[in-house]
Amino acid sequence: MRINAYIAKNTGLSRRKVDELISNEKVLVDGEKATIGQDVNLNNKILVNGQPLSNDHSITTILLNKPIGYVVSREGQGSKTIYDLIPTNLHRLKPIGRLDKNTSGLLLMTDDGKLANLLMHPSYKKVKIYKAVLDHPIIQVDIAKINKGVILEDGLSKLEISLVSNDRKSLTIQMSEGKNRQIRRTFKAIGYEVKKLHRIQFGDYYLSNIDNGKWKYI
Repeated sequence: MRINAYIAKNTGLSRRKVDELISNEKVLVDGEKATIGQDVNLNNKILVNGQPLSNDHSITTILLNKPIGYVVSREGQGSKTIYDLIPTNLHRLKPIGRLDKNTSGLLLMTDDGKLANLLMHPSYKKVKIYKAVLDHPIIQVDIAKINKGVILEDGLSKLEISLVSNDRKSLTIQMSEGKNRQIRRTFKAIGYEVKKLHRIQFGDYYLSNIDNGKWKYI
């Protein structure tokens, strides 16, 4: 198999990106610099960015504590991506859902399509829980508005505020929907800016004590 197709299959990278890595001498085959278009097979020892390439296609799922400033994408367009945080042999994994660049916390990545569907399909209504910090204290009437539902341009947003700090700026928010940037847009619609947003739970998965930027197998 051509090397760019082989590496793409085992990492999730595009063939174009693999060719770019080869051109930049970031790929070794049996200790030698790879060349674009060469053929490889299971018997070759391949290193990509210094990491051994795995051809183990058993199902893998990891839980990542995503830091602020990283995008949930393969191409960062100048920004750091979540793939900068995990080894090359796990680059075949895909994120289950997304967190925006300025949101941190629990992100699941997997090559298990059934798990991804179970967590993401709207019919399963998997709960996601976030910790949020607002720019100013929230008043009770606005808590009631959010719990009842706020109309956004793409439909009704239903969140549940389950805990409010003494200063009324730090909140725990529960949701089972998945609109783009839903929490931030919901609060903006009634006059608040979400300064910090951190996901701590997705379905039956909890962030627990994983350090910022670290990950673990689950």
